[in-house]
Amino acid sequence: MAATTSGAIKARLESLAFGVPVFRDGPREGQACPFVVVTEAESIGMDTRGNGDFGDPDAAIQIVETVTVDLVQTARSKTGGATARNTERYGLAEAIAHALHGHALPAHPAKVTAVRVVDLDRFPIADNRVRTSITVEIHRELLAEEVTPA
Repeated sequence: MAATTSGAIKARLESLAFGVPVFRDGPREGQACPFVVVTEAESIGMDTRGNGDFGDPDAAIQIVETVTVDLVQTARSKTGGATARNTERYGLAEAIAHALHGHALPAHPAKVTAVRVVDLDRFPIADNRVRTSITVEIHRELLAEEVTPA
């Protein structure tokens, strides 16, 4: 079982045959493309649909955690003096989004009730790299350890 949200997403993506390494919060120095970076807790809000009796101190608290999954790829590679070819794997970002949307993330330490991909943004080429940012909302319980560390 993963210890964090980004660990659960890493476990899900690495279990698939995409052949792309997944990192939490940033790649290793000098990491070759393509790779994925998962940044958890971009924002956290209350899941008002999932919270029960506010008068019960033992009631589970449901939150919506926003996570960003960034796919970084090399845009082009030289084939000759003045020629280049595309090396970006078109459709890979959509395949990653599809693999996450609706998945239960069983490796997550908290009970996950929904995973929704809400947006994909493709950023222009910079330094011969293309970045696609996938925004994911994870509806889950807030763990007691997240409130009161051991």
